[in-house]
Amino acid sequence: MLPAYNEEAVIAETLRRTHAALAGLGLSTFEVIVVDDGSGDSTRSRCEEMASELSGVRVLAHPVNRGYGAALRTGFEAARCDAIFLMDSDGQFDPADIRLLLSAWSPTAVVCGCRAERSDPLFRRLNNRAFFGIVSIAFGPTARDVNCGFKLFPRALGRGLGAEGALICTELLLRARAQGLRIIDVPVPHYPRLTGIPTGARPGVILRAFGELWRLRRRLHRAHSAARRSQAGGEVAPPAAAHPGRVS
Repeated sequence: MLPAYNEEAVIAETLRRTHAALAGLGLSTFEVIVVDDGSGDSTRSRCEEMASELSGVRVLAHPVNRGYGAALRTGFEAARCDAIFLMDSDGQFDPADIRLLLSAWSPTAVVCGCRAERSDPLFRRLNNRAFFGIVSIAFGPTARDVNCGFKLFPRALGRGLGAEGALICTELLLRARAQGLRIIDVPVPHYPRLTGIPTGARPGVILRAFGELWRLRRRLHRAHSAARRSQAGGEVAPPAAAHPGRVS
C-alpha cells in the first residue's frame, strides 16, 4: 500500500518496482493500492497509467489533500488481502526489502522497519526524534522508529483508525500493543530523497500532530476507563504463520 502526494517524478517507477517485488515472492494473491492524497501534479494520472499496464494495481484518490494519516486510512480500509505492506512512495525505500520484513512475519505481530541510517536532513531527523520522544513519554515504548513508512502487519489491525496526520503510525502500534501483538523491529536501508519536497517538517503538520497527540491520549484514556468498568476480556490471537498468503 503506497500513500502518495505530489510524487509525479518517482511514482511510476515506485509502482513498477513494488509490483515486481511482490510478484517475485510467490504469493497466492497480491494487490498494489496507491492512494493519491489530493496531489496538485500528475501523480494520479501516472498511477492510472501504471494501473492500465500492471495487473492488481488499484488507484484511490482524495479530491483534496487530507494528510498522511487519512491517505493510510483510505488504503487500509480498501485492502482485501491478509496482510498490509506499507511503504512510502518517495523513493527512499527499496520495495524488494520486504523480504527483510517477511523473515519476521507472523499474523500475531507488526513488523516495523527501522531506518538503519536515516538519509534525511539533520533538522528533520532532530524534529522527528524530539516529537516521538514526547510520544514515548505519553504512551510508553512501541517501536524503535515509530514513523518509518515501511511496515508489514495483519489487515484487521489497520481498520477503524482515527488519526488524519502523522500520529497514524503511533495509533496503529498502540492498538497492536493493546491487542497483545508483538512489535518486531527490523533494520532496513533508507535512501536519500532525490525529488519532491518533504512535508513532515512543515509547521502546520507539526501543530496538527500535537493536536492529534492530545486527542489520541484522551481517546485512549476514555477507552481504558470504559474497559475497566465493563471488565471486558481480550480476544484470543490467531495462530502464527510463516508467510502471509496474500498481501496488499
